[in-house]
Amino acid sequence: MHGTRAQAEMLLGGILPGLGAVRETEVVICPPFILIPLVAEKLAAAGTAAAPRKADIGWGGQNLSMHELGAYTGEVSGAMLRDYGCTYVIVGHSERRTLYGEHDRLVAEKFQRAQASGLIPILCVGETLAERERGRTEAVVARQLDAVLTLAHIAGFKNAVVAYEPVWAIGTGKNATPEQAQAAHQFIRAKLAEEDAQIAAGLRILYGGSVKAGNAKALFAQNDIDGGLIGGASLRADEFLKICGAAE
Repeated sequence: MHGTRAQAEMLLGGILPGLGAVRETEVVICPPFILIPLVAEKLAAAGTAAAPRKADIGWGGQNLSMHELGAYTGEVSGAMLRDYGCTYVIVGHSERRTLYGEHDRLVAEKFQRAQASGLIPILCVGETLAERERGRTEAVVARQLDAVLTLAHIAGFKNAVVAYEPVWAIGTGKNATPEQAQAAHQFIRAKLAEEDAQIAAGLRILYGGSVKAGNAKALFAQNDIDGGLIGGASLRADEFLKICGAAE
């Protein structure tokens, strides 16, 4: 929950010129709901200016309603996001799970709703510090994935992204070591490969947890880490561009 219109324009003004040099890496920006129209307008206008990138810069939402439509005051539907050109939406972010009580089943329902609305869900999974210290990282991540597999089945992951975000590393300045992150990513891919090896191999799995310019290259060099879900560092244009560069 950051940013005014003026701050968003300033941030985009710092990011967009530098993305011309980031040609291979897919970049998606997910602003707060109220800023999506502004971001959509700016990014759509900048699409041709960023050539010869492989794809235009995309945008998406940070959350969506589990409902298609109806009297759900304050909620934002997948159709509303699509109406503003969103192609992605984050579901199950750790802050939604911990602060707003979004349980595994609800996250799975939002995953399904996103796909039914024509959006690509970015499914967030990860453990708390207490769960890691008890050696329950894999059990927690497996439970979170199983909830989605139960509703959407493995086919649902054919057009989705998974983001591993250890809760203890979000906004704390701490981050999993490249080896710890790789182990979690490898587990996710292996678990899904039990259902369909081809879908698991093609799945993009991102790491989210205090990714910075200083650690991005080492994280992205790991075999099963395909990119980053960037938090606080995305609010600084220079830092974000360095992270994008590390993904090239």
